Amino acid sequence: MDAAQARIFGGMPELLRSRLQKRLVLDRPDVVLAEYGTMGAEIAKACEQAGAPLVVHFHGFDAHRTDYIAHYGNYAELFRYAAALVVVSRAMEQQLLAIGAPRAKVIYNCYGIDVEHFVPGDPSTAPPHFLAVGRFAEKKAPHLTIQAFNIALRQRPEAKITLVGQGKLWDRCQQLVQELGIGHAVDLCGVRTPDQIVELMHRSRAFVQHSVVPADNDHEGTPLAVLEAMASAVPVIATRHAGIADVVKDDERGLLCEEHDIEAMATNMVRMIDSPQKARAMGLAGRAYVEQHHRVEVQVANLQQILERAAKR
Repeated sequence: MDAAQARIFGGMPELLRSRLQKRLVLDRPDVVLAEYGTMGAEIAKACEQAGAPLVVHFHGFDAHRTDYIAHYGNYAELFRYAAALVVVSRAMEQQLLAIGAPRAKVIYNCYGIDVEHFVPGDPSTAPPHFLAVGRFAEKKAPHLTIQAFNIALRQRPEAKITLVGQGKLWDRCQQLVQELGIGHAVDLCGVRTPDQIVELMHRSRAFVQHSVVPADNDHEGTPLAVLEAMASAVPVIATRHAGIADVVKDDERGLLCEEHDIEAMATNMVRMIDSPQKARAMGLAGRAYVEQHHRVEVQVANLQQILERAAKR
């Protein structure tokens, strides 16, 4: 159990719960929105005692990790009291239903992004470079992205990849790059600003993410970096993991493979190198999809409607 987990599993002290209940009685909010299922589980009792409607927004680990689910008793009390349970992927929707959430309360509302901030590029004119953005965490498996790239690099020596981010797997990935002798083609550049990431998107043939389910059953929601790549008209090479498969239609907006199949991911990288016009077509299809389905203003409006319905009930 890590420190963050220990803090959450310590629970909300009864004194804080009592103070929250009194505050809710005093303020009489129309509705309470809890970010993450774990927070919802902690405050559900106080909300119920105060008569405050509760909407809970699940994001990923909170819906899937077996240790959290066990600690909160399959969220039974939360599922009973909450007015709505918002999920960001179809896999998460099925997961909550599987552990006992009422069908009528589970609502799919994926993330939105500021589409206009991401000016579409043209991956067909970009060099055969790939980009990955995200925490160096088990479920994002950057080491598997590097292994897949190494296979592609042996077939296409002109290829390069940049991995943006930091995390507990960063040292492991740095060591892997050294062991494979591919430091000339791999840039572990650390954290970059949003504007710098947009620039990197425009210099890339494709965005890459090899998300997997680790031993603790953690899952992605729908990765924002994937949506941002699509908004930049950059095709996505990824695994069929959680919400990725909801937004990246295989062979239309990108190329998908199964988790841990680094050979298939390498093949998809080579396809993008060899078919710049295909990369362009997929990138444009991804941009069109995000414009229609993932504008932040639309998704926020959907959430607002969920909150209003909960308040009326």
